[in-house]
Formats: sequence, C-alpha cells, structure tokens
Amino acid sequence: MTQDIYLTGITTTGTPHVGNYVGAIRPGIAASRDPSTEHFYFLADYHSLAKNEDPDKIAQSTLEIAASWMALGLDTDRAFFYRQSDIPEIPELTWILTGMTAKGLMNRAHSYKAAVQANEERGNADPDKGVMMALYSYPVLMAADILMFKSTKVPVGRDQKQHVEMARDIAQRFNHHYGETFVLPEPVIGEHTAVLKGLDGRKMSKSYNNTIPLFANEKRLRKLIMKIKTDSLEPGEPKDPDDSTLFDIYKAFATEEESSAIEKRYAEGIAWGEMKQVLFDYINEHLKPAREEYERLIANPGIVEAELQRGADKARARSAPFLAEIRDTIGIRRLG
Repeated sequence: MTQDIYLTGITTTGTPHVGNYVGAIRPGIAASRDPSTEHFYFLADYHSLAKNEDPDKIAQSTLEIAASWMALGLDTDRAFFYRQSDIPEIPELTWILTGMTAKGLMNRAHSYKAAVQANEERGNADPDKGVMMALYSYPVLMAADILMFKSTKVPVGRDQKQHVEMARDIAQRFNHHYGETFVLPEPVIGEHTAVLKGLDGRKMSKSYNNTIPLFANEKRLRKLIMKIKTDSLEPGEPKDPDDSTLFDIYKAFATEEESSAIEKRYAEGIAWGEMKQVLFDYINEHLKPAREEYERLIANPGIVEAELQRGADKARARSAPFLAEIRDTIGIRRLG
C-alpha cells in the first residue's frame, strides 16, 4: 500500500491568530508526528503576491508564521517544512502545467469569478479591470505546489476544494497527453475542524479585523479578550454556551471535562466579566511556553532561516529529480 502524502500551504499574509492555531496549526502539528504518513508544510510566499501585499509585510509574515509552527512543536525532522520560493522547480513546473491548462478552466475559478462580479456590480465597462495574472493563474501555481511532491491528500477548507479539483483536472490532461506522470490528489475537508468566532461574533478573520493574535503578550491578550462581544444578560441569569464567543474559544482549547464544568457555570449564570477572566487565564497559561519560544525565534531570525533552508534541501531532494523526469517527458532534453 502506497504511503499517503499530505501537503498544506500557509499563505504569508498577516500574523497567525488563535483561529489559525485551532483550525490548521494544531491539527497540522499533530499530524506531523504520524510515522505512517508523510507531511509537507510550506510557506506560500509566491501566492501572497497575488494580493499585492507590502513587501516588508510579506517578509515579516513569513518570519512570524514559520516561528509560530516551530514554537508550537512542528516535527521538522519528520515533516518537510519549507518556503515555496526556495524551491525553483515549482515556478518551472507552473509554466509547464500552464501548457496543459485550459483557459476555460481558469475562467471558472471562484476568485476570478468573484473579481469579475465585483467589477460588474460597480458598473465597470471592463469586467477584468484590476485582475492581475497572479490572481487569474493562482490555481496553476497551486497545482504545481500539489503535484510536485506527489501529494495524495490536501487538507483544505470548503472554499479551497475547487483548487484541488483543478489540480486533478490539469494532472489528468497532462497524463493523458504525456503518459502517467502525476499522482491525482484528493481534497480532505475537515468536517470537525473548529472555526472560531472573533471579537465581534463573526468568523475570526484578518479581513474582519476581529482576530486575537496567537502570541500577543499578556497585556494585549487580556485587553482583546475583554473586548469580546457578549449579550446583555446580567450575572446570575442562565446563559447559552452555544451562542457565546467566549465559550466557543474556551472549548477549542479546553478538555471535555473542563468545558463541561464551564457549561455548568453558564447554567448558573456566570458573569461575562468573570468568564472573560477565566478565558484569559486559561489561554494565557496554555500558550505561555510556546510564546516564550516564539519570542526567542522572532529575536533570532537566523535560526528560523536555517530551519527553512534545511527544509528546502530536503524538499529539493524530491523536486529536482522529479522535474528532471518531467522535462524528459515533455521533450526538453540535452542533445548529446
């Protein structure tokens, strides 16, 4: 039986928040310790260019995300942990795959269709106004990320499922034309992945500016938790934990027994101020050891860089020979 290969990309935009930790980082780190599978985790810095981010922000985000995964215990001896831009075979494969990608397929990409719809709603005569090729071709680069390492499983949210399906379509067309070359990946949708609410009760997201940074210092962490939106129920009045952002976040960190104990306190009418203090104390204690390691890594970026270079060397031991095979397959060969 062939070993499953999982691949996860992390776009280098913004600072990791507690929603990222619960939804992607924590399960990813747990999976990295599974000896029965292989895991690739990469910092998708080329992908961030599609969003026209500030260059300094991209560099800072790369450091913060890499330091976060390392501080929280990613097993980099077992897993492949690398920066996308350190693997030159990926952009080369992107161009090769472009030759096997139908424009009609790209026209159906959700992100492109959303940009066109936004232009139409604004009354722009050009439906493609402001659409850069980095956004339009985003799924081809993602296909190269996935296919380069013969990934069999790609954990994604529902909104990213289409990109894995597109990678399959591109791989199938290539295999039909050139012979069996690429493994067809499957999307893995986390049905039970926690999606946390943010400060305002909506989904925690950088685009809503309602996040709690994962490694905010104690003072800022407490201040942000105290800002979390609650209803007007008084102390002593029973409260519904299923309709509480505070409980939503607490439950994502706590054990079942601890969560049950807090549910009981909700039924007894715990005051919102008291619950906020409980949440702060619990999360602060939970993250304190990793926060100290994160701060050490941020202060010593050379340590993070060395780890990413080590990961790139490991990854290129796979990508370089595979690209050589692909080049030979498509007829780009030495002449003697």
